[in-house]
Amino acid sequence: MILTCSSCGKKFVVPDNAITTSGRTVQCGSCGNKWKQFPPQNLKNETIVDKKISPSVKKPITKIYKPKPKKAKKTREISLYSPEYLQKKHGINLNNVETNKKQISDKKVSFGFYNSLLLFIVLIIIISRGLYFFQDFIIQNLPFAEFYLDYFFESMRNMFEIFKNLISSY
Repeated sequence: MILTCSSCGKKFVVPDNAITTSGRTVQCGSCGNKWKQFPPQNLKNETIVDKKISPSVKKPITKIYKPKPKKAKKTREISLYSPEYLQKKHGINLNNVETNKKQISDKKVSFGFYNSLLLFIVLIIIISRGLYFFQDFIIQNLPFAEFYLDYFFESMRNMFEIFKNLISSY
């Protein structure tokens, strides 16, 4: 069933079984107007009875809702992907590809702080494991290095204990 608001003329689709024979109060979702709606077959009977009882009651005038015509969108004067637009808006020059490649190759490549720190830690671990593996060979050839190697490995054990205690305390 299609209901039409008597105030603003907006039309609504309502299931047929939503309106009972005794009628139902409905409200326009657009303007908020309220009225009592009857099903189509009973609507004719009610209007006849209403006309007999009070001839001064007039049927509400329904307005027809006409949508406004849509305006055509303006086309862009310049394409979003044209070399002129990219140069003007974003500073990208597509005409000279060789200079772009040269600019890219001239840029300084940075390793970054965290990558450098990670590389440093990995190198320290590799060097300490190498020293541990070749400890006997180094002491045989350089006997004075025994003191320094013992001191290094003791420092490493202490740092490991500090780190382990730090992690276990939280």
